[in-house]
Amino acid sequence: MTPLSGTLGAAVGPLEPAADDRTDLLPALGRRASHAAGRGAVRAALGVGLRDVRVPGWRALGLYWLVVGAGVLGGAAWLSHLGPPAPAVAMAAPEGPAASGPAEQAPRQAPAGAAGQPVSLAEPPAADAPAPPAAPEPPQLAAAAPPGAPPRAPHRVIAAPDPALLEESRHGLLPRVGPDGRTAIRAYGRDFDRRDTRPRVGIVVADVGLNATHTEEAIRRLPPAVTLAISPYAARPGQTAERARERGMETLISIPMESAGYPLNNPGDRALLTGRGMAENLDTLAWVLGRAQGYVGAIGAVGGMRGERFAAMPEAIGAVQDALRGRGLLYVDPRPGAPAPARAWGRAVDVVLDEPAGTRGEIDRRLAELESLARERGAALGLAGAATPVVVERIAAWAAGLESRGLVMAPVSAMIRRPEALAAEPSPVHNASAP
Repeated sequence: MTPLSGTLGAAVGPLEPAADDRTDLLPALGRRASHAAGRGAVRAALGVGLRDVRVPGWRALGLYWLVVGAGVLGGAAWLSHLGPPAPAVAMAAPEGPAASGPAEQAPRQAPAGAAGQPVSLAEPPAADAPAPPAAPEPPQLAAAAPPGAPPRAPHRVIAAPDPALLEESRHGLLPRVGPDGRTAIRAYGRDFDRRDTRPRVGIVVADVGLNATHTEEAIRRLPPAVTLAISPYAARPGQTAERARERGMETLISIPMESAGYPLNNPGDRALLTGRGMAENLDTLAWVLGRAQGYVGAIGAVGGMRGERFAAMPEAIGAVQDALRGRGLLYVDPRPGAPAPARAWGRAVDVVLDEPAGTRGEIDRRLAELESLARERGAALGLAGAATPVVVERIAAWAAGLESRGLVMAPVSAMIRRPEALAAEPSPVHNASAP
């Protein structure tokens, strides 16, 4: 042994196992190396396998959900194409007469007279099933009056504006007395039997034409003996007057006048004002009269205002009445309790129906008061400031039983009086127009 090997041997000698120990260690090391190599191989093999399996698995899962989504969308599209299922009533024929109650709207394929019966689209009804009764014809509008209403006579359409009773002006066609003395009162007044001795009740509804829906309902539902006062501020006053005449209703034209509380209570830019000259006011009056044709007269009410301040000036209101009388028109003073017009055919209103509040109860009380005054005085005239739905509904319901209570509704032309100023001189109004 060399010195180096001896040194190394001495250094490592104590660390080396004995010969018999080395013989035992070698197989153990071999086994460990073999196990390590095996585990590495297995781990490597498993890693490759997991990668090979994991990627195709996620792709398969995505493909699965893609197929499921496509199937759902396809099914929904097919159901939408097929449409909703037929109603249950169409799956069987009716077993008997239809039950009473409101019937649903029949489909377009249903024959006439089948309203109110279930319609079968799948199979026809049995041959021995009782035939459904034929639907009655719908009633006319006039027959829809409340129970107890007296039978109504056919409405006479009021004549269209007569060219012989009109003249040209810069404000359009204005009424005038005809060459034969005929007046608008006579030409466009509603028929009324003046020999009827029952107490007369008249009603004027003002501000007609401002609201198209309210106007149509008033013309359709109110009794034809009610007089409509058309606002000069309406969009189509001539058309409104024509519709009223077709129903047999008299019409007035409303004259805006300076009211109490002016200018806070403003009757509009076409009002007759106390601060203007008479020539300017008469020119404004001509504009108002030219807004429509075929009316019997005028009333000094518009927008719930009744021209109290202007009417309080005798000369101013007298000039207006002279102008109206000269054109064959009557005048209704809208102030309750005011004296009858002194210089024109007409009368004053007795009761305002929708003041101080236009509620259902207040209107009913005012109508009862109007009826009581008619019994007491022989005639009474009411005024409603606007054709609101509640006003129309209450007047229509109240008037339905008026004749059964011993009164008669009269148009305003059947309730006018001779002006006091004309009592001792010939009247420019044709005698036939007087009551």
